[in-house]
Amino acid sequence: MARLQLSVLAACTVLFMLAAPSLAGDPDMLQDVCVADLASPIKINGFPCKANITADDFFFAGLKKAGNTNNPAGSIVTAANVQSFPGVNTLGVSMARIDYAVGGQNPPHTHPRATEIIFVTKGTLEVGFITTANKLFTRFVTVGEVFVFPRGLVHFQQNRGHGPASVIAAFNSQLQGTQAIATTLFAATPPVPTDVLAKAFRVDNEDIDAVKARFK
Repeated sequence: MARLQLSVLAACTVLFMLAAPSLAGDPDMLQDVCVADLASPIKINGFPCKANITADDFFFAGLKKAGNTNNPAGSIVTAANVQSFPGVNTLGVSMARIDYAVGGQNPPHTHPRATEIIFVTKGTLEVGFITTANKLFTRFVTVGEVFVFPRGLVHFQQNRGHGPASVIAAFNSQLQGTQAIATTLFAATPPVPTDVLAKAFRVDNEDIDAVKARFK
């Protein structure tokens, strides 16, 4: 009996391990297509399907042109996710174009619902991610090269070249979610209490207030 129970437990463990990859991303689709109806008042985990669809629902031209990098970070993300490209609804994929001015940065951030992989189309970038053990993995990447950022880990890209840079990013989620670390901490609504951040960063309250003022 004990051997039978052990065999059943082992079989269940294997089944769980095989199922885990599918549980890690978006749910599997239950029909061929389900173009997102972004105007629907119905709120579900994802988006309801639009009734009438055409080939245009599966087309997106938004990544052709460079975005405007005239901002404090010196970078801009142009997303091709379900919110701008309804045809990817339920398909578990999305893309983005990221443009960087000289010295521009895609600041440290996370994607709670997706792994990200980038393909460099212009320039030279320093990229990296930090594990939960606080280990930094970083290197330089240039045109034609690829780098991957594991799901949920803090990562960044910094333009280290002498001209503009750009990448095409892909995600294994229709809506990867993005939490920029600095913005999350210093520009939340309502704000994170100053004394909480001061204790976490081991600085004075005045220092935290000065940083918060820069994000208003």
